[in-house]
Amino acid sequence: MATNLVSYMMQFLTPDMIGRIAGALGLNRNDAQSGVTAVVPALLAAFSGLADKPGGAQSLVNTVKQQSGVLDNFAGMIGGNNLSSFIERGSSLLTSLLGSHDQSALTGAVARFAGLGQNKASSLLGMLTPVIMGLIGRQIGTRGVDIGSLTSLLASQKEQIAQALPNGLGELLDRTGLSSGLESARRATTAAAPGQFTQYTPPPRERERADRDATFGIPNWAYWALPLLALSGLLWYLLGRPAQHEQVAQEPAPPVQQSQSQSVTVGGVDIKNTIGDSLTDLRTSLQGITDVASARAALPKLEAARTQIDKVSNLVGQLTPDQRKVVAAVIAPAMPAINRLTDKVLEIPGVGDVLRPTIDPVKTKLADLSGLPSTVGSGR
Repeated sequence: MATNLVSYMMQFLTPDMIGRIAGALGLNRNDAQSGVTAVVPALLAAFSGLADKPGGAQSLVNTVKQQSGVLDNFAGMIGGNNLSSFIERGSSLLTSLLGSHDQSALTGAVARFAGLGQNKASSLLGMLTPVIMGLIGRQIGTRGVDIGSLTSLLASQKEQIAQALPNGLGELLDRTGLSSGLESARRATTAAAPGQFTQYTPPPRERERADRDATFGIPNWAYWALPLLALSGLLWYLLGRPAQHEQVAQEPAPPVQQSQSQSVTVGGVDIKNTIGDSLTDLRTSLQGITDVASARAALPKLEAARTQIDKVSNLVGQLTPDQRKVVAAVIAPAMPAINRLTDKVLEIPGVGDVLRPTIDPVKTKLADLSGLPSTVGSGR
């Protein structure tokens, strides 16, 4: 049995498959990656909570058994003529398990975090629900799916599921009650490394999108009161201090700084999106490593991420200083989490021999691109 269910599922959902999902749903690859990274642990969190409710485990067992053959046909289903009916069946399946209210809450949480919109989030959930069920069944394997094996598997994975929930999404699920049973695991994860992020910090583009859509925690009155206050201040400034206003108007405007939303493309390579995808792949792969076997299984994805980072590093000489600042602003917020995860996995006996030839160059190049000091060889 694999030691990390989230990692096991993300290894099934290969970069090629995520690219095909993006095309089928009309998403760009970065949004599809963000959506899948959110949906997999979110569904597992919801199913873990359901298994703790009376009758919930039996409902899950029945559903898992019904999806035993879905994995063999899923790759061919993406982009096919029957995809819409497959998504509809998956959505109906999710409704039957969670109920329409909780399904709507789950869809809203994923939509807000990943910035997909309600319809795209609903389609992605409908597409992946049968896949998650099929992978749970495959993971339990020859022992057979019953209440004991299913509840044992989900109970053993609560900490890993809590760790895999991206920052912001876990809080959204807490508010809906869908992550019931994971709160203690989330608290333990947070307490395990005081002063550090224990979960993935999304790249700035994802955080800006989540902040834009997730309006919880900001009182509604603020959206009309703050503009009124700003307008009042402007009128006072213009009408009450004309002499000073004239003086300021004659001064040259300060230079406009480049926004982090600026596109950075060199030689046909979208550097910002390439780095964002690579950071996501690094974080997902590292989270699933618990022993030498899982390290070897994660190595292909880590090597792919290294290749993309090498490509960006080779193009950095063609960037303007402002473009380099934009790239650094994407990488720097993610580095504490990447460093923490790499330090953690490299402490596992035998794993360093497998991963250091790949991880050390990646960390060095990311540090160079971000302008942060490298931790390679520091003993951290």
